[in-house]
Order: sequence, then structure tokens, then C-alpha cells
Amino acid sequence: MRTRIGWAVAAFLTALATAVAPAASGSAAAHAQLTHPTTATAATAAAAAATGPWTGTWAVSPQSGGAAFNQQTLRQIVHTSIGGTSARVQISNAFGSQPLAIADVHIAQRSSGAGIVAGTDQIVTFGGQSSTTIAAGALAVSDPIAFAVPALSDVAVSIYLPQGTGASTYHQQGSATNYIASGDVSGSQTLTNPQTTGSYFFLTNLDVQNAASQGAVVTLGASITDGYASSFDADRRWPNDLAVRLAQTGHVVGVLNQGISGNRLLVDGAGPSALHRFAQDVLAQPGVRWVIFAVDPINDLGSTSPPPSSDELIAGLQQLIAAAHQNGVRFLCSTLTPYQGAGYWTQQGETAREAFNAYVRSAGNGCDAVVDQDAATHDPANPTMYLPAYDSGDHLHPNDAGLRAIANAVNLALFGAPASTPVVSLRAHANGDIVTADNAGAAPLIANRTAIGPWETFDLLSNADGSVSLRAHANGDIVSADNAGSSPLIANRTAIGPWESFDLLNNADGSVSFRAHANGNIVTADNAGSSPLIADRTAIGGWESFDLIPD
Repeated sequence: MRTRIGWAVAAFLTALATAVAPAASGSAAAHAQLTHPTTATAATAAAAAATGPWTGTWAVSPQSGGAAFNQQTLRQIVHTSIGGTSARVQISNAFGSQPLAIADVHIAQRSSGAGIVAGTDQIVTFGGQSSTTIAAGALAVSDPIAFAVPALSDVAVSIYLPQGTGASTYHQQGSATNYIASGDVSGSQTLTNPQTTGSYFFLTNLDVQNAASQGAVVTLGASITDGYASSFDADRRWPNDLAVRLAQTGHVVGVLNQGISGNRLLVDGAGPSALHRFAQDVLAQPGVRWVIFAVDPINDLGSTSPPPSSDELIAGLQQLIAAAHQNGVRFLCSTLTPYQGAGYWTQQGETAREAFNAYVRSAGNGCDAVVDQDAATHDPANPTMYLPAYDSGDHLHPNDAGLRAIANAVNLALFGAPASTPVVSLRAHANGDIVTADNAGAAPLIANRTAIGPWETFDLLSNADGSVSLRAHANGDIVSADNAGSSPLIANRTAIGPWESFDLLNNADGSVSFRAHANGNIVTADNAGSSPLIADRTAIGGWESFDLIPD
């Protein structure tokens, strides 16, 4: 074991020795201390530190070897998790070989394509200046920006690069369209014939201030976390799906995607290994309170020759857990998803995967909780492979449905009580009408209203097991799938049990469905919405889909 990972652990512990205490985690100083030796300007650090706590709402992991730019504008689109009353951006030259000059940085709400919403554009400064130079290996954190950041929305960050950059610090697998234009057009509402790219360059973080913030969760992993095989420009990575679930249930938790396609736990390659980047990509993230460590070890098993043993993977995992706990961060372990049929699958690797998963599921694993990605995605009839409905086709990466299954496997109770109780209404796709607790809640729920009033509003309650319940404003009672689900839904309970508990499922079109714990069936607006809601379906179609409308 020592011959293969001893060097990695030694380097990791060296980085860990400089890690900041939990109270300072995510500060500009923390970023400078962790993986890269140089720092942003003192003025920038002072400005960031003076504004109070920040929480990350979007992030990507930096990598080396990106394209070079000269006298060009980058307009990059980021999809937020939580909102905030002000913002700041972080621009990285972590892997640059020369100083990076940036100028005329702007932030705005994105309309569509490369366009921005008129009136939302704000200039971003660094130490009070509209331009700055970032030393090779360093990070620049902007001044606070008077910019209201909406949750679950697209924000455009534009950066002008006035001189040659050399090979850039970038994030290769963006799964989103970004734009490159000639000259300084950062403040333009639209861009004329820009080039497009699927990567992110220099921009690594968007942070917000939000008084209700409960902190951030970092999802650390490889291509499955990074969103490989997810629908392009659709924000269907599983961390995006998790952000939606958290927002729907009233949690104000930033979700920061630190996946790198091809990344490994023990060995550098596609980006620094998880051991080498944990301090920077997890401990230094603004507001971090949780980390979900996902499927990096699959790449160790498939692309390292000879592959590591399960004991070596477990030793690496234990190092990460110790580092997280030393810095006050809760560590959520993940089982490894199936991959038989992938090009680099071997029986030796499969044996190690199963042993690693057995350890993660065992008592005394050191994890604060477990996200069982394997159980959520494998075929029960052939557990070394994906459920066919979840397989993207390469037998290694899940499709959008499989990614949603991973997000749905995360128990939201791990993030504490919601910051607030959301008030929602439901619009049935069956007929386009609003669901009502009719007759002041005395009648079963039915989709037959065209406007929203008290009978059509519900508190969306988060339960300890990750399920949700609905409390009707019509009478203050909890909605039940009565008679073990054989009767229509009705608001007639004062306490929550299995009949009053539902899994909230996120569908590919942005709608939601409800699976009743009473019988395991999906709730439907039966007969095209003309009959009361009842849990009696085993598959999701139009009658089983609802728009979740926040109050």
C-alpha cells in the first residue's frame, strides 16, 4: 500500500497542515494558503473579508491546459443553486505559467444564449479597480457586487482579456455553452457572432451573501458528478437536481460541483487527485459545511495499472474523512456505481468495488452518512450493471434519469431543518388546472381551479426520512393517501405517518411527481384531471406530472 499511495498521502498531509480553521474556511486567505502558493492582492482579500460570511452558489474545479486568449471577451453562463442579496466572483490563474491580466469584468442576469437582461448589468471590481493582474498560481476574489442573485437561475459573467494569457486555467467538461468574442464587449447586451465552447475558463466561483444561508455542500467526484452524459445546456447534473430538491423543501444550501471527468482518488491525471485537491476544492469553498465524496475511485480501478486494492482506496477515503472532520466539515460517503460493460471494467476491479462498497455501508466507516449511489442505480436483476433505464449507453455513466436517481438518494434531513417552510401550489399537467383541497378541505384533492387562493395552497413539509408532506391552508390538516392509498388524497390528518409521506420526484421536463409511502404508487390526476387525485399508478406520464408553483 505504501508504495502506491504513500507519496499521495504525504503530499496531502503537507497541504492539510496549512488548512484553515472552520471559521476561516472559504476566505480569500484560505484559498491562497491551500494548494497554490501565491495569493490574490491584499486589497482584494481585505475587501472580501470586510463584508461578512459568504456562501458559494456555483463552482467548478480548476484544471490545467486550457486554450490561450488575447484581446477577447469571455461570457460564461453559470447556473446558481441559492440566491443572495450581493455577489462576488473568483477568478483563478492556478495553473497559469505567467501573470494573467483581466479587465472590464461584468455580471448580469442571462436572458437567452449570449444575451443578458437589460438593466441587470453590473461592473465587477478588484480592490476598487476595474482591472487587475493575477500572479501565476494565484486566485483573485472580487469586491462585493450590488447584484441580487436569483436562485436556480442563469447568471452571465463577462471577462475581458486584454493581452495574451498563455495556456489557461480552465474546467474542461462544462456541459453548457459559453461564449468567446473579439475585443472588449463585456458590457454589451448581446454578442455578435461569438464563438462557443463547452468549457469554463479562469472563472471558478460565484458566491453570495444570504442571511438565511445554511451553508454549502461540495460534491466531490469525477465524470458522473461533472455531468458527463447529462443533457447539454439543461443543468441535469445530479448536483443540479440536488439543488432543486433542497430549494423545493425550503433548505437554503449552496451546492458546489467539484467534479472532474476522469479524476481519481489516489493518482493525479485528469486534474489533481482527490487527495491533492481536497484542501482547495472542498475545505476552501465558501461556507462549506458538508462534502459528498462520489465516484472518483471507479477511475482508480479502471485507469490505474495495476489497479489499487480496496484497502488502498479505503485508506485514501479515511484520509479525506479525517481532513474534513479536522476542519468541521461533515463527510458523506458514496457507494460506487456499477460499471460492468464499460471499456475498462475487469473482474479484479469489480471485486474491489464491491469490497469498497461493503466498507462504506459498514458500521465504523467514519462517514457521517452514506449516499448509496449503487443501490439507487443498479439493476436488481444484474447488480453489477446499471438499470437499463438509467444507462447512458456506455455502461459507465448514468443518463438524466439515473442522475436524478442519485440526487434523490441524498437524504435532505442531513442538511438540518429547512430555513423556511415553502408555500406551494400544484398545477396538473393532466388538464392545466390548479389542485384544490375542495370544500375547505372536506373533499378530496382535485385539479379543477384556474386561480390560486387559500384552498389551493399548501405548506411543503420536509420529513426526517427525506420525504415530504403537504399541509393544506384550506383547513390546516395534512394530506393523506387515505386507506393505505386506496382512497383519494384528502387533507384530514393532524400528524404525519406513512400515509401522509410522499417522495418528491423531479421529472426531466421540470415538473414533479409524488410517490406515496402508503402503497409505493405514483399520485395521478385521474381521468385527465376530472377525478380526485389518487396514488394508483406505477409509471409517470402526463396525468402524474405537476408544476410546483412557489407562493
